[in-house]
This record gives sequence, C-alpha cells and structure tokens, in this order.
Amino acid sequence: MAIEQVVNASSDLIIEIGKLGNWIQAIGIIVILWALLQIITLIINIKKKRILTEIKKDLRRIENKIDKK
Repeated sequence: MAIEQVVNASSDLIIEIGKLGNWIQAIGIIVILWALLQIITLIINIKKKRILTEIKKDLRRIENKIDKK
C-alpha cells in the first residue's frame, strides 16, 4: 500500500516535470524564431543602408556637376 502511494506520487512528479519540459521547449522555439527574425531584419537593414548610401553618392555627384555649370 505504501509502495503504491510512492509510485503514484513519483509518476505524478514525472508528469509535472514533462509538462515543464514542454513549456521550456516552447519558450526555446519562440526565442529561436525571435533571433532568426532579428537576423533577417538586420540583413534587410544593411541592404537598405547600402542602397541609400549609393543614392547619396549619386546625388552628390549630380550636385557637383550642376554646380560646375
């Protein structure tokens, strides 16, 4: 009888630990997805900055040509 109670208590503990493990996995997946989103956003922003820098250089070049005339 006492052994059955110990077995039931330990099985309940294992079930609760399993639920906790599932929560930790879910949080881990969310963190990984967030990190991937941040990396993608960083890459997009770098490309935008390069394009804006090229446009800025072109505008300066055009302004210099206009000022010379």
